[in-house]
Amino acid sequence: MVDFAGVHYVFNRTMKEIKHYADLLVKAAQTRKYISPLRSEIEEGGIEFAYVIQAFNNERRMDQGSRMVGRKIGLTSKVVQKQLGVTQPDFGSLFHDMEVLNGQEISVNQLHQPKVEAELAIVLGEDLDLEQMSIVDIMGAIDYVLPAIEIVGSRIENWDIKIWDTVADNASASHFVLGHTPKTLDEIDIIHTEMRLYNHDGLISQGIGSDCLGSPINALFWLANTMLNLDEPLQEGDIILTGALGKMVEVQAGDMIRADFEGIGSVSVGFNDVVL
Repeated sequence: MVDFAGVHYVFNRTMKEIKHYADLLVKAAQTRKYISPLRSEIEEGGIEFAYVIQAFNNERRMDQGSRMVGRKIGLTSKVVQKQLGVTQPDFGSLFHDMEVLNGQEISVNQLHQPKVEAELAIVLGEDLDLEQMSIVDIMGAIDYVLPAIEIVGSRIENWDIKIWDTVADNASASHFVLGHTPKTLDEIDIIHTEMRLYNHDGLISQGIGSDCLGSPINALFWLANTMLNLDEPLQEGDIILTGALGKMVEVQAGDMIRADFEGIGSVSVGFNDVVL
């Protein structure tokens, strides 16, 4: 058993192996020379081993001064689950230096094969550390909901991923953008809210709240129980990206992305090619 950031993992691979795969992902991120899929080498250890690799790099990131501010949920679409051969979501971690301010721009030169997706972010007002939690417990812990854009990226060449690849790669996380119109649950219809994603004025993706596991609250319920089982329950103030409401869309320099959520608000981000 090994402990990363308070999470206990049991596995049958050596620390040398963990560091080897974690280093491959870090080097790919630093050089933007993307790597072949990891799955053929790590799948024998199961999804748990992929999470160990993710946790190792999370710990390293925090040792370098980043602050974990929440989690992201991936694979909330049944179509995507089928593509990757899984029957449940996955999760990654959010850090303070992954945030891009609403309405601002980010250079594609600091991203990794970037794509965007629109989703709802939930901010917790209470810890979710109860055994045998109910949906009522989950809803009671929600402080407010925000419109969000997630910028996803892959350190795996050409996005050739299966579940082991994306989990090890922090669930293909990159950056996130939060809107500035917080809404409480009683102010919105989280299941039926319509989302439209635009590049400039052209519609590029759309969906509704129920496209995320039937409800973003269902996704949060899954994550809360998963993190509790890992002995790292979700905490007050955590930001949770609950999962895409529409398809992922590739972006490039010059794009201006805006997501509109009926009854909730909008959020936007631009992309440039500034050399860092």
